[in-house]
Amino acid sequence: MQEHPHSSTATSVTPPTGTGRARRRTGRLAGAAAAIAAVVGLSTLASPGAHAADNPYERGPAPTQSSIEALRGPYAVSQTSVSSLLVTGFGGGTIYYPTSTADGTFGAVVISPGFTAYESSIAWLGPRLASQGFVVFTIDTLTTLDQPDSRGRQLLSALDYLTERSSVRGRIDSTRLGVMGHSMGGGGTLEAAKTRPSLQAAIPLTPWNTDKTWPEVRTPTLIIGADGDTIAPVATHAEPFYSTLPSSLDKAYLELNGATHFTPNSNDTTIAKYSISWLKRFIDNDTRYEQFLCPLPRPSLTIEEYRGNCPHTS
Repeated sequence: MQEHPHSSTATSVTPPTGTGRARRRTGRLAGAAAAIAAVVGLSTLASPGAHAADNPYERGPAPTQSSIEALRGPYAVSQTSVSSLLVTGFGGGTIYYPTSTADGTFGAVVISPGFTAYESSIAWLGPRLASQGFVVFTIDTLTTLDQPDSRGRQLLSALDYLTERSSVRGRIDSTRLGVMGHSMGGGGTLEAAKTRPSLQAAIPLTPWNTDKTWPEVRTPTLIIGADGDTIAPVATHAEPFYSTLPSSLDKAYLELNGATHFTPNSNDTTIAKYSISWLKRFIDNDTRYEQFLCPLPRPSLTIEEYRGNCPHTS
């Protein structure tokens, strides 16, 4: 649902009564002054600054279908590498962030790769999400064989590094954080959300985990599965993960059409557009993005199925 600036109706002004020409002229001037004041008031209410004051976390121009599908958003992006030798609790990675500081601080997201995979497998999400107004940290794990519970702990360690010790910590609002991950990193995303309920958004991508039930999660969660996934089939992973999240939680299940377990390892417009919308809606509380999530997207060439609860509450 698109948010619109407030509006008001200017009240017509009746000039003061009187018999003299001077008093009629004074009345006309007063009426004109009142009309100008009303117009100025309307334009002030409709200004971006006034709207931003309603939600201080809103970042970037009003979104469109084409803007959330674009390879790059409105922000120029810089990046910095983090050596595994300089951190503990995870394997280092790359931080992508909006170059300009003109809009203040941003929410942040850490993304984990999957089993036997490296940061490079999810690196495409870094600049694509950062250019929409987030600080994004794509990480390596301590070993490529780490299980979901370990990857969950590593996601949280990376968030702590990002907000407390990284060179871009001053650009981040540490109260607005999210996690993402692919495969076992997706399972780790659920583990991180369960452990740290203060997280604002979680997006598991074709997730894998031996734990099938997630009633403890309190973080708004978008689970993305793939209809052709034979490694973490949706029937035994993504679907039960989604269905066991609390019914009162802001949650959604997106099943990609014509996709495999490894679809999240390549630049994918459907994953990007709904991830951007979810992160904006729940990390930035930007209701301008609600229109892309509610009413629920319908099946299409790229969407096999979409479930969720609308309208969103948080």
